[in-house]
Amino acid sequence: MYDHKRSNLFTFIQDKHNVVEYKSLHWEGTFDEYLHMVEKSPEIARTAFQRMYDMILSYGVEEYIDARKKIFKYRFFQDPIDKGKDAIFGLDLPLSKLVNSFIAAARHYGTEKRVLLLHGPVGSSKSTIVRLLKKGLERYSKTDEGALYTYKWKLREEVKSLHPPIITESEFQCPMHEEPLRLIPENIREEILKKLNEDKQEEKKIYVDGSLCPACKQIYTELMNYYDGDWTKVMSNVVVKRLVLSEKDRVGIGTFQPKDEKNQDSTELTGDINYRKIALYGRESDPRAFNFDGEFNIANRGVVEFIEVLKLDVAFLYDLLGASQEHVIKPKKFAQVDIDEVIIGHTNEPEYRKLQNNEFMEALRDRTVKIDIPYITKLSEEVEIYKKDYNRDKIKGKHIAPHTIEMAAMWAVLTRLEEPKNTQMSLLQKLKLYDGRHVPGYTEDTVKELRKQAMREGLNGISPRYIQDKISNVLVSDKSGSCISPFMVLNELQSGLKHHSLISSEELKKKFLELINVVKQEYENMVKKEVQRAVCADEESIKKLCGNYIDHVKAYVFKERVRNQYTGQDEEPDERLMRSIEEKIEVPESRKEDFRKEIMNYIGALAVEKKTFDYRTNERLLRALELKLFEDQKDTIKLTSIISKVIDKQTQDKIDIIKKRLIDNCKYCDSCATDVLNYVASIFARGDVK
Repeated sequence: MYDHKRSNLFTFIQDKHNVVEYKSLHWEGTFDEYLHMVEKSPEIARTAFQRMYDMILSYGVEEYIDARKKIFKYRFFQDPIDKGKDAIFGLDLPLSKLVNSFIAAARHYGTEKRVLLLHGPVGSSKSTIVRLLKKGLERYSKTDEGALYTYKWKLREEVKSLHPPIITESEFQCPMHEEPLRLIPENIREEILKKLNEDKQEEKKIYVDGSLCPACKQIYTELMNYYDGDWTKVMSNVVVKRLVLSEKDRVGIGTFQPKDEKNQDSTELTGDINYRKIALYGRESDPRAFNFDGEFNIANRGVVEFIEVLKLDVAFLYDLLGASQEHVIKPKKFAQVDIDEVIIGHTNEPEYRKLQNNEFMEALRDRTVKIDIPYITKLSEEVEIYKKDYNRDKIKGKHIAPHTIEMAAMWAVLTRLEEPKNTQMSLLQKLKLYDGRHVPGYTEDTVKELRKQAMREGLNGISPRYIQDKISNVLVSDKSGSCISPFMVLNELQSGLKHHSLISSEELKKKFLELINVVKQEYENMVKKEVQRAVCADEESIKKLCGNYIDHVKAYVFKERVRNQYTGQDEEPDERLMRSIEEKIEVPESRKEDFRKEIMNYIGALAVEKKTFDYRTNERLLRALELKLFEDQKDTIKLTSIISKVIDKQTQDKIDIIKKRLIDNCKYCDSCATDVLNYVASIFARGDVK
């Protein structure tokens, strides 16, 4: 028998279902009630651009300085809605330019009359940005701050029986979800808006432009005739309702994608005749016998996305001209219809070049605001993309060795950078500077100058999708075992270049292959440092060595003598000790005095701020101390014996300690720690310890 007792799941769903929220999102009221709401909160009557900007701003904004330039980071683009699922990394500057377009449009500075065109290479997040905007607008319309309203016609009893009928349905929803304030007669609108906009900032002012849609205008006109011009009685047939934007329901959010020209026409944008209703209303040109369900129609009050917009047939692009500049569309057999929506498209480089070369499309070019969305050129941001896809929660039974993702990302970024005009600077140094790392001899002004010189940087190179595909190949490969190493991924990236569909130039392939060797060399340097650090990980020893060095540097700079802790005698600063440390980071003899003064000035500045000097805050000094300590200890550790088949117990114990440090401090597993030690030991066996 069926048990009528409710299941735990049913009860859980019931508890989670918010009835109060449902009622709020389905609110209905009179036009008079709506006017009271507008007087109290005029922002409910915002334009599409104003609402888009406010939605982005509602998630907060941060400021930071990059290469002496103030950058705004809008938290919305981190996708807080879906916990970072569509998060955008490393594109703060292009996204700021996009938001600036929304600000200008919200203030009616002219950008509201343009098509926003996201332009960039494949896989640069153009469609993800638009997807985020649509998702954000949809969510915002469900909040109290983002509430917006439309209306429907619900005829009173005295007009329901008219023949021919004004409408055949019991209710007639405005097909374009228009702002109810458009029901105010145009001759008195300006006066009312002036009252609403008193003491308001430019971006907060309310604008109500345009006329009713043809269907609502027809109903409005017939009711005005019936009531002999009594507007208040006409409004008694209007029900104002809350409007929730939804892409799936095609309410306020539209998407248009190119298809086969034979199976696509302009009615997909502006609607088509409803032949079933012609018999009810008597003529094709009656707006009530027309489906205002094109993408422009249903996207009114929100946003419409044009996927690969420049691949559209020219006939479709003509529709964009009026929609952008005049905010009107032209449905079949009707006058122009006013719209209020954000029009945003995206395209790749070849299509955009085609538009530039087409002299017949000057009008569209003139109505377009191009916003470049390049590839990421900051290594740490590129790494975040892959970390999101390849984390422990998603990869079961596999371990990705340290630096694997970083090396793949490094190669991707190197392919996107333009060669520096300064011939003494390497591409790898440029990458590090862009990533905010210290490179001797260069400053923030260098970064600023480099970016100014490279006008098209990030618009060419390897797509993140290629990197993701190759990492995936390695993860599912039988050869990978339980641990994925950087060399596995780099070799996969290298072999894939032979058949890369977007790289036809042999010269470019050769350059990208050379960059893989650059990355392999950088990886070698990194793991050598890690192993050296693991060998000399005795913090007390480093601290003691540092204290000794600083004492002698201080004595050297201030022309003092140093007290020998064993003999108690005052002695001259130990030049041999100081140089043995400084040479590890290639401080030349001619620069030793400057380097030592620089360290003492740094310590002095900290003392003024009542801070204590910590050798770990000076990366170069820390590296020099580690190399010095490693040199002193490497003979006792005998790391090169790892590649020997015979290892005595004492050496094995020391190697196990080093391995444990790699596992604990650098996130290696037992397998990849062993591989790294073997690899570094083979390098040291060649005599390379730097």
